[in-house]
Amino acid sequence: MKKCLQPPMAGIYVAILGLVLMVFGSWRGEMPVVLEKAINICMECIGIG
Repeated sequence: MKKCLQPPMAGIYVAILGLVLMVFGSWRGEMPVVLEKAINICMECIGIG
């Protein structure tokens, strides 16, 4: 019964891995590149760019 109440460890590991990869990407300076691509995609969808 106690095993059913514990959270799944795989989800926790995936969340930690995601946080580590986000920090690594920020450390490498990827944030401006991603933001620029996101802005370009949004502008194309709206039809402005």
